[in-house]
Amino acid sequence: MEKNQQIERHFTATGFVIHKNYTLLHWHKKVKAWLPPGGHINKNEDPVQAVTREIFEETGILVVVKGNDFNSKFSEPKRIFSPMAILIENINDPDNGNHEHIDLIYACKPKMEIINLPTGWVWVSKDMLLNRSPLNSDLEKPLHPPDDVIELALEAFEIVNGS
Repeated sequence: MEKNQQIERHFTATGFVIHKNYTLLHWHKKVKAWLPPGGHINKNEDPVQAVTREIFEETGILVVVKGNDFNSKFSEPKRIFSPMAILIENINDPDNGNHEHIDLIYACKPKMEIINLPTGWVWVSKDMLLNRSPLNSDLEKPLHPPDDVIELALEAFEIVNGS
């Protein structure tokens, strides 16, 4: 890419759903990696609305975003939870071309009892992440989640569980 050429950027929101000692991941066929739920922030949506919507659309789970609890002395402007991280991710999309995601990462906790997960979603334990255990997928060789996913999931465990 030339110095003066601007790359297209999209704003996205991702949520690590933490339930007890587990986080929710799925094999993303397009990206070819184990990832938490998330997606693009729609027009007129704030990032917290986007992450809760994306998690529900992808998993059927209603969540509460966890993080920086604050007691503001002002009522306006409205405050929302800050993300635990903001990443700039290179996206090599064969359908829509190369671009970047400015991804706002949140720690979340289910609001409800989880009975069934949609096909492809798995609960991954904190120990499996710490041990970089390979996860089964439709691949010939199981792979562990990417390093950034492991590190951010461990941070989300701290935020939600305090451990």
